[in-house]
Parts: sequence; C-alpha cells; structure tokens
Amino acid sequence: MHILLTIISSIFLIFFQLSSVNTFAKDQGKILMVVTNTSQIQGTNKPTGYFLLELSHPYYTFTKAGFEVDFASPLGGYAPVDPRSIDLSDADNKAFYNDHGLMNQIGDTISISDINPKYYKAIFFVGGHGPMWDFPNSESLQKVTRQIYENGDIVAALCHGPAALINVKLSNGSYLIEGKSVTSFTNEEEDTTGVKDKMPFLLETSLIERGAKFKKAPVRKVNVVIDGRLVTGQNPASSYKTAEAVVKLIQEK
Repeated sequence: MHILLTIISSIFLIFFQLSSVNTFAKDQGKILMVVTNTSQIQGTNKPTGYFLLELSHPYYTFTKAGFEVDFASPLGGYAPVDPRSIDLSDADNKAFYNDHGLMNQIGDTISISDINPKYYKAIFFVGGHGPMWDFPNSESLQKVTRQIYENGDIVAALCHGPAALINVKLSNGSYLIEGKSVTSFTNEEEDTTGVKDKMPFLLETSLIERGAKFKKAPVRKVNVVIDGRLVTGQNPASSYKTAEAVVKLIQEK
C-alpha cells in the first residue's frame, strides 16, 4: 500500500509540474497584431492588402512563445490578403491560410478604436502595400500606439508596417520615432515592386523626414533594428527575426 501511495504521489507531482509549465507557457500575455483594410492600390486595378508571411511568421512566433494574439485593423472587419503573397509552399503561410478559425478572425478584425491598450504587451504592425494608405492617418491607431508605448510596452512594425509610426506623437508632443533608429521597406526595395509611382509617399523618406535615424541593409536582406522598446524590420525576409526580437524584449522586462 505504501509503495502504491508513493507511485500515485509521484504521478500527481509530475502531472502538477507539467500542468504548471503548460499554464505558464500559455499565460505570457497578449500581443495585438494590426493589419490593413486597404484592398486596392489607389489609382490602379491592382489588389493589395497585408503580406501573408508578414502575418503568419510573427503569429506563430508569438503563439509558440506562449502569447495570445488579437487581430485589429483601422476600421475593423475584413482585412484583405494581398493575393500575390499567398505562397503556400511556406509552411506557416499554409498553416495560417488553411486554418478556418484564424481566417475568420482576419475576416472580422477588431476596430482599433475598440482596443484597450492596457491588455497588450506589444503592438505589431503587419506590412504589405495596403498600410501605406490607412495606417498613417488613423487617429485611433496613433492613440493606441502612444498609450502602449507610454505604458512601458513594445511597439513593433515590419516592412511597410512602419507607415503606422509616421504620425504617432507622444504626450510631450514629440514624434515617437524622432531621434530613434528604425528601418522599413527601403526606397531601393520599392523600386523593385513595379508600383513605386503609385505609392502615396516613400516610407524610408518619410521616416527620415520625421527625424528617425534610418538603418538599412541591402535589398531583401534580413535587417531588424531595436531602439529601446521600438522594434522595426526591413522587409518580408525579416519577419521571423522581428517577431523574435519582440518576444525577447517582453520576456526581459
């Protein structure tokens, strides 16, 4: 009987330890991923939206690290994927695109105006050409970004996602990116897209005009820039590394 009780106690202890590990892994906090509502490059009949791997790669990086993810957009509701980015030979793209639950969430995103910033460890702006139109001038987006940053949490953006940062002002009236090191999709990279002349502005140029210290790598090379609690990635190739930097910063706090 004593041996049996010992075995049962040991099994219970192991189960409790595993449960505690799993609970901890699933309780790291929440990250807000923001995607565009823009479905067409203005002045053309060309579709646009968010770039799939810039959503799928960070999403799985965050969830594998134990974070819960919410999806928001400037207007809420449907967020279009750029059809040119649907590369299902990429494992994370395939998993995300074929997950009906996730795609339903992207089809009905939370309006950024309905977001309570206090619930999020980080805000992450997903790229694609779409954000060039609806990220910069969203006052609700600017407000949520400022509050998350001033709460001591992380602001991150990938590729064209830093378009969200151009007009964000802190409570003291200064621009969030002023004097900070950042990166984004570069002017040289935009040259390769075939739609440079349709862009409402050049992202690299606008970030520099706001007083940011722009740091870039060669075209399509991985580049992640970290300045305190501000994380920016240059291009799609930088998607994993940008998300990993966000996870590391949160865990080091």
